[in-house]
Amino acid sequence: MSDQKMQVSVQGMSCASCVGRVEKALKSLSQLSDVSVNLVTHKASFSYQAPVVASELMTAVEKAGFTLIEQKLELSIEGMTCSSCVGRVEKSLKDVVGVLEANVNLATQRASVRVLEGVTVDQLVQAVGARGYTAHLIAEGEQTTDELATRQQAEQLQLKKRLIFAAVLAIPLFILEMFSHMIPAMHNFVESNIGMQNSWYFQFVLATLIMFGPGMGFLKTGFKNLVNFAPDMNSLVAVGTTAAYSYSVVATFIPHLLPEGTVNVYYESAGVIVALILLGRFMEAKAKGNTSEAIKRLVGLQAKTAVVVEKGENIEKPIDAIVVGDILLAKPGERIALDGVVLNGQSYVDESMISGEPVPVEKTTGSQVIGGTINQSGALTYKVEQVGANTLLANIIRMVEQAQGAKLPIQALVDRITLWFVPVVMLLALLTFVVWLIFGPEPALSFALVNLVAVLIIACPCAMGLATPTSIMVGTGRAAQMGVLFRKGEALQSLKDAKVVALDKTGTLTQGRPELTDFICQADVESNQALALVAAVENQSEHPIAQAIVQAAKEKQLELPVVEQFNSITGFGVEAVVAGQRVEIGADRYMQKLGLNVADFAEQAQRLAEEGKTPLYAAIAGKLAVIIAVADPIKDSTPAAIAALHELGLKVAMITGDNRHTAQAIAKQLNIDEVVAEVLPDGKVAAITRLQQAFGSLAYVGDGINDAPALASADVGLAIGTGTDIAIEAADVVLMSGDLTGVPNAIGLSQATLANIKQNLFWAFAYNSALIPIAAGVLYPINGMLLSPIFAAGAMALSSVFVLTNALRLRRYKAVYV
Repeated sequence: MSDQKMQVSVQGMSCASCVGRVEKALKSLSQLSDVSVNLVTHKASFSYQAPVVASELMTAVEKAGFTLIEQKLELSIEGMTCSSCVGRVEKSLKDVVGVLEANVNLATQRASVRVLEGVTVDQLVQAVGARGYTAHLIAEGEQTTDELATRQQAEQLQLKKRLIFAAVLAIPLFILEMFSHMIPAMHNFVESNIGMQNSWYFQFVLATLIMFGPGMGFLKTGFKNLVNFAPDMNSLVAVGTTAAYSYSVVATFIPHLLPEGTVNVYYESAGVIVALILLGRFMEAKAKGNTSEAIKRLVGLQAKTAVVVEKGENIEKPIDAIVVGDILLAKPGERIALDGVVLNGQSYVDESMISGEPVPVEKTTGSQVIGGTINQSGALTYKVEQVGANTLLANIIRMVEQAQGAKLPIQALVDRITLWFVPVVMLLALLTFVVWLIFGPEPALSFALVNLVAVLIIACPCAMGLATPTSIMVGTGRAAQMGVLFRKGEALQSLKDAKVVALDKTGTLTQGRPELTDFICQADVESNQALALVAAVENQSEHPIAQAIVQAAKEKQLELPVVEQFNSITGFGVEAVVAGQRVEIGADRYMQKLGLNVADFAEQAQRLAEEGKTPLYAAIAGKLAVIIAVADPIKDSTPAAIAALHELGLKVAMITGDNRHTAQAIAKQLNIDEVVAEVLPDGKVAAITRLQQAFGSLAYVGDGINDAPALASADVGLAIGTGTDIAIEAADVVLMSGDLTGVPNAIGLSQATLANIKQNLFWAFAYNSALIPIAAGVLYPINGMLLSPIFAAGAMALSSVFVLTNALRLRRYKAVYV
């Protein structure tokens, strides 16, 4: 074997000594020779003969203090039909030097490959091609869903043509042979009017047309893979049908080669099996098309054109021609074309397809609008801020596609089993043939052949390969419709195992902004008048609490009077003269300093303290007039969400940087089990570790930049979609609506999806395992029962259809907690 050359990119080199360290690290690997490192290009090149494990290269360079740059590639794979195909494509990709990881998905017909920079797409394509499959690169931003849908439609059309052709020929074949066996009158009619030999000639013609017409695909692929020592389901079908067909040809044309009493034909087995398997494939293809329905709907939300406002004119343009900064018009009933900010107009927008929330959202000047949502009542003029692959809808589609293409840990076991399943089945079929030939009744050769074919056909592992990916596709698609985005498919499995849910307080349990929650006046004080006076004073301050009071006055459309002699008293409060009256605002100690007794509000102050709120007081014209509380209010959906999590048997914890007293009060109000208060961002990570040790697997829910480390360190991180981009990037799951009920819904859907996968796997494995012995004839000595190859083919097709149909049930999953 001649030397192979490779080049990889190195990160972190800055001088000649760095080059020396990297060269030394690579030379320490015995498989490498001619090692050369270039500081200018940051490339390392080397030759090798023996296979080089990419992870060993990474480790060697990292020990020297540098990093090899890696990249992720998405490939579209054509020609895969069962789970053993998946295993072979994965192995071919992993055998390419420089490949760190390869995951292949049968349902999406895609491969996700993590490689060292330097591995070419051609290398990967050639490796897949050598195994008999076709691959091509999916470019970033390419609309893969449209491509997959087009391919699925073409596959359905081709299968439909093959199926019709096979069925038209197989039906008379089946009637001619099987009815002759089952109905004596039919046997007599054939024998007296056609002649048994002529019947066999006619069956030969029909079977030959089926085998070398619509059945040719099975034969070519199946025998090619068999010769390459990589048998798959096509190999099982090819061997089984060819055995039945070839035996029948010998019986028809050169019967003297067969032992006496074994001259029978099985043309109907070969022909009907091909037709039945094509029927199963066709039903499979239709069902697989339905699994990506959620993605198709999301893609359908993207506008094709938009109305651009240019120099006072409205011009309709294709969406691809719109650029950031363009001004667009959305009329009532139209779809918002792209993400932007409202410049003029007032309307309500239906954002349910993005957030899962049914209530329309009010939009006014300055509001953000999202491409794909529907403008309902008024016209909106908005400025485009994101186009193309950067829009929220494009990001959602990308997230869902990535999650659908993911491989759960449970799938790894399935892949290991199915890789060996077909070779084992072929050995079992051979053993069945030998046992029947030696120990079976006469005609032993006929019995041996029929049971060999039945075992080969019944054992096709299509259902095993589809069991997991189809459930993932449907589950993650349904989640997206409910406003729950699984950024990583693995979170589907790990979320199911969560024992404790830890929640950030601000912006997660609460609204994330202070609001005026209590404004209680003395009996002789008019509320709106007092609020106007207090807000006028607080309007002089930029403090968030002051602004919350001002905002409350604005919402009531109160006119704020003119303020004079404003003064801030450090550590106590503020004072001013408003409309000729002195107004003083501050804590209880300020009132005491002014000689005012706060006892009149003792009951209200006690209640506020229990709710975790710190009261303020206002004196007007020298008299105590109002007790005020400003707090970050709990979201309306929070109590129901906490109760739902408890119903699921989960512990609920709150981790917050807020003071302990406020945290404890909120925890008591919401029935939260564990409270960790007064912690900094790094303290949140430590708190998560303690909770994991105490309870087990942990899901963390947060929305801020300071939550990113906690989201990353949790077993599963869930980001509130209304939060920051950094928090969302660090999370495994994104809750688009900002509604905490998304957490129990995500967990419920996770549990439903994993249960669905287990049902599929049980059916696929139990079904095959149970029917293989029956196909081999174990019941024959007991009750004389044998499984006809024709029924075996029908049963095999039904197995895959059952798995797909069961997965599609997830499309009807209802959000329990709304």
